[in-house]
Amino acid sequence: MNVAIVGASGAVGQEFLRVLDQRNFPIDNLVLFGSSRSAGRDYTFRGKQYTVKELKHNDDFKGIDVAFVSAGGGTSIEFAETITKHGAVMIDNSSAFRMEKDVPLVVPEVNPEDALDRPRGIIANPNCTTIQMVVALKAIENLSHIKRVHVATYQAASGAGATAMAELKKQFEQLLNGEEPTVEKFAYQLAYNLIPHVDVFTDNGYTKEEMKMYNETRKIMHSDIEVSATCVRVPVMRAHSEATWVETERPLSLEEVRQAFAQMDGVVLQDEPAKKVYPMPLFVADHDEVYVGRIRKDLTNPNGLSFWTVSDQIRKGAALNAVQIAEYLLKVGNIR
Repeated sequence: MNVAIVGASGAVGQEFLRVLDQRNFPIDNLVLFGSSRSAGRDYTFRGKQYTVKELKHNDDFKGIDVAFVSAGGGTSIEFAETITKHGAVMIDNSSAFRMEKDVPLVVPEVNPEDALDRPRGIIANPNCTTIQMVVALKAIENLSHIKRVHVATYQAASGAGATAMAELKKQFEQLLNGEEPTVEKFAYQLAYNLIPHVDVFTDNGYTKEEMKMYNETRKIMHSDIEVSATCVRVPVMRAHSEATWVETERPLSLEEVRQAFAQMDGVVLQDEPAKKVYPMPLFVADHDEVYVGRIRKDLTNPNGLSFWTVSDQIRKGAALNAVQIAEYLLKVGNIR
């Protein structure tokens, strides 16, 4: 396998290297790409040093089988044809192609077969908040069709990249030293604060992040499911949390729901509130799975359920999901 990583110097790009190594993804040749600012940087992978090449419109992707791309939507749009023209599968982590009809939007635990139909050679990685939610929703959908979802997200600084994580750490240090905190990545100081504002606001009062959860969930699950989200940035480093309420077509017992979560691929059940066992971002960071707990019946709806999920945004919410897509394509012999 000849593999490329576009955006290798970013937080997700670096996570790609870790995930590929940890999962023993078969790689014969690895090529790292980045902007002119990143070009020339060296990274070590499996004991060998690799130098980042500047991404250009040329034939550098000739012979590449899979390109993991995490360099922003503008870059993805500009370079998609360059990346795919020689047959490489482009697995894109940006929002650029997610809602395009001829680009599959894939979470391997939910809709892996969609990755097989990719007329443009592009597979889109969903938004991080959507990924962790649909993995959990799939377990319930297998029991009874989900009619609607209300979700509140508690999103870590990692969702805004490595510089945002650094800024959060710096803010805590500055405040502890009695200094004015640096505020550049977010609308307000994030340290000791919550910001109910992720991405830009749209005309309907929801942010783009919230609308992504609505639109992407319907596409991934091939469903008429309705999703209403409120997305909040919290002073956590790198794992997102979500409080989710679902309404199903038939009432579900807590026993069958817990069993469904326990048997669901990619889910870890942590649901023993009497023993104070429930998912928390402090302990889920650097883990692959979506952790589920606080499962209970909705007091206002006989067909309703409520639960809490936590997942590492950089891993399952980005790099890991993309690598799992490639692993699926390898398994079914559908890379080229």
